[in-house]
Amino acid sequence: MLQGYEKFKKDILMLTQIDLNSYKEKQMKRRIDTLITKNKVKSYDDYVALIKKDKEKFEQFVSFLTINVSEFYRNPEQWKLLDRDVFPALINRFGKNLKIWSAACSTGDEPYSLVMALSKHLPLNQIKIIATDIDKQILDKARMGLYNEKSLAAVPDDLKKKYFTKVGASYKIANEIKARVEFKQHDLLKDAYPTGCHLIVCRNVMIYFTEEAKEEIYKKFNQALVKEGILFIGSTEQIMNYKELNYQRNQSFFFQKM
Repeated sequence: MLQGYEKFKKDILMLTQIDLNSYKEKQMKRRIDTLITKNKVKSYDDYVALIKKDKEKFEQFVSFLTINVSEFYRNPEQWKLLDRDVFPALINRFGKNLKIWSAACSTGDEPYSLVMALSKHLPLNQIKIIATDIDKQILDKARMGLYNEKSLAAVPDDLKKKYFTKVGASYKIANEIKARVEFKQHDLLKDAYPTGCHLIVCRNVMIYFTEEAKEEIYKKFNQALVKEGILFIGSTEQIMNYKELNYQRNQSFFFQKM
């Protein structure tokens, strides 16, 4: 087992502005140790020296830290609720110019799913999604919009036919969907949050954070939402103290700002 993880965390904070103290230590340390071994480096100090001088290794490290498991319409039952109940209620309450933020958007499957789902309620030219992630490489992949068949498994057939083109073994999403999403780099732990959001979608990301970091993020999401705006979380997550954080529970994974 590698020694000197506390110093390594400080070095990484200075180098990347990513605070590893906010992640569950055992899990994160194991992932990092695996990467260091893979790069045939013997110590944390040597690894820091490597990523300082090698841009590719630096990008590899940030990419490795971020968990990029994503798919379109993940947990389809929840997307049905979004389509049937949440979107109509938001449009009824706030009108057609909804401000929607897909936080920790990974490879873009989620924000593109939001555009497609919302296109059943609004014309495409009225839809705009802000999509953010900490990982620059993954944002580049999202902007490219190329996906394997498995990640499209839950996309409704009519939308798959309408908005995807087969390219070899992959599928490319239509430019008209891509044009509705603005991708930006953003760190949930340290960057300023957008304001005036009507819907924030952040799913299956919080499981990697400590309880303190989670609470802080849920508070900031609440501040980022307008009154009666909605936070949509993942099926692996729960907000136990949602009332204290100024939410009321609408449905199992939808929380409304009070």
